[in-house]
Amino acid sequence: MNVINKIRTFIGKINIARAKKITYITCAVLLGALVIYRFVAFILMQRADVFNPNRDSVINGVPVSVVAVHEKTDVLRQPIFVKNNRAYVSGGRVSMFHVGDNVDGGKIASVGYNIDLDTGMHIITTRSVSDGQHYAEHAFTGYFIPVDAIDNGAVYIVDGDVARRVQINITYRDETSVVVSHGLSNGDMVINSRVSDGQKIQIKQ
Repeated sequence: MNVINKIRTFIGKINIARAKKITYITCAVLLGALVIYRFVAFILMQRADVFNPNRDSVINGVPVSVVAVHEKTDVLRQPIFVKNNRAYVSGGRVSMFHVGDNVDGGKIASVGYNIDLDTGMHIITTRSVSDGQHYAEHAFTGYFIPVDAIDNGAVYIVDGDVARRVQINITYRDETSVVVSHGLSNGDMVINSRVSDGQKIQIKQ
């Protein structure tokens, strides 16, 4: 029995040693694989072309929205509140109304350019217009562009791959659009984004 027990003990020691050896080898292999993985990942990350919007705008230009303009005749609209065929508007808006403008089936009969002393406003009289909120419509011929494209009496147009600032003459404007009489030509691409004169641009598709 002693011999058998000794043999079993010897075999057990061999199995434990073998298990430890296998464990050590496995740990060494996993550690080596982890080191290699981190090294390769670092190299790949260093070589990756990471997108940088600032660098892209310098190289390829700032993305912009544009509006192609052509001279045409169209209608602009101004809100006007009428009661008993009368409307009161501020001095900043009185020039936006004209005798003969259409107002929801009626017309503007007169525009008072002198201030009414009782109200401090300008009186506009209408003909055949019901009480309530309406829009006065006036037809203009020129280049129609969005209000947001205006920058202190100027716009930016596409000149090759750069933005070029152009002074314009605004004839009229409403809440969303302006009509330009001078400064633009047929086919000009007006930029409707924030840019500066001479800045490199790319047109959004």
